[in-house]
Amino acid sequence: MVDEQKPAADGLIDVVRKCLVCEWTGSIREPVDTPEIGGECPSCRAPTERLRVRRLVERIPNVHAAALGRLGGLKGGPARAAALSPKRRREIARSAAVARWKRR
Repeated sequence: MVDEQKPAADGLIDVVRKCLVCEWTGSIREPVDTPEIGGECPSCRAPTERLRVRRLVERIPNVHAAALGRLGGLKGGPARAAALSPKRRREIARSAAVARWKRR
């Protein structure tokens, strides 16, 4: 199954730009039709150039895959707990408690 994708509704892209004069570098959102060299540096108002572009894409979730995932998730935890021996459950609980206390 292939997830359908469509371009972002607002027609914007994430761009990393660098100033041609000063040392400013930053990430901004801009329209797709903005030139590669252009735009203003926020600190010195000189032109900037694009370093990287990341196109924003909206993913349309597959409702059938989501439903199947939910079914497995609802069954998995209780089934695993029923299959574990009491000794193994104690080992898991003890290691979880040690991990919780170690973080503090």
